[in-house]
Amino acid sequence: MLDNLTLDQIRIFVTIAESGSFRAAAGRLSRVQSAVSHAIANLEAELGLTLFDRSSHRPELTADGKALLINARDILLRVDAMRARARGLGEGVEPELSLVVDTLFPIATVGAALTEMRAAYPSVGVRLAVEPMGGPIEALTERRSALAVTVGEDFRDPRLALDAICAVHIIAVAAAGHPLARRGRKTVADLADHLQIVLSDPTPLSEGRSFGVLSPQICRVSNQDTKHAMILAGLGWGRLPQWQVARDLKERRLVRVETGSLGRNAQLAMEAYLAHRLDEPLGPAARAFADALTRIAARGGKPRIGAGIR
Repeated sequence: MLDNLTLDQIRIFVTIAESGSFRAAAGRLSRVQSAVSHAIANLEAELGLTLFDRSSHRPELTADGKALLINARDILLRVDAMRARARGLGEGVEPELSLVVDTLFPIATVGAALTEMRAAYPSVGVRLAVEPMGGPIEALTERRSALAVTVGEDFRDPRLALDAICAVHIIAVAAAGHPLARRGRKTVADLADHLQIVLSDPTPLSEGRSFGVLSPQICRVSNQDTKHAMILAGLGWGRLPQWQVARDLKERRLVRVETGSLGRNAQLAMEAYLAHRLDEPLGPAARAFADALTRIAARGGKPRIGAGIR
């Protein structure tokens, strides 16, 4: 019996419930009121239930109607999503956008760009990973991702196209109580006297190389949040992206290390790039994300830093 239900009947049911009357629903659906009434009568007959109490001036949902309204809305949502996905596939839109982002790039900027992309292509799913150092480049070369955001000049591959997005700033910092936080200009020898917190590369791309390591005393960590926490704890010093430490610097939990060995005012600017494989042109959703990311980053989505054992 229920096999005879139609999407049109379900949509009319939901529209009446939302608009409050058969007449209002007819106007919203551009139907005559008699057609709306007839569709609901057929739906109630198919279900063997009364969905609306018609004894008052305005139709009221019955207890059964209220219970089934939840299912009806869910059915319409899923059908509309299926139609959007089918329309996207017909237009060549990707079913999913896979993206790997350098751990130094501000993820809030990525989120804002993905939100814009999803507004234009709501049927596109997102698979997002955040990886340090060589991770974004390796994800592209191994075809685990369609797009990557990488920072700095340390990792390159001739199979990849890169477009600059924005500058990313990295700052040498130490906890307020650390010896390197004391006033006075620090030399490389001063920095080498203290433990340096650095990121480890999960890929073999930096094998035999190190980037920005000035101390023989090293604590290697696997992610940026751990590095930040260890520096805040006073375990050692290190370089962190400006967007991540701005509040800590303002509230004096962290202090810039006074040195010219790591850029003016202990700060370096590095370029962030959006990368993809040359042999895999970007689809519409990926292009929309790329445009949004470039625009948002340029107007102040805070930058991050480059590769290597940072």
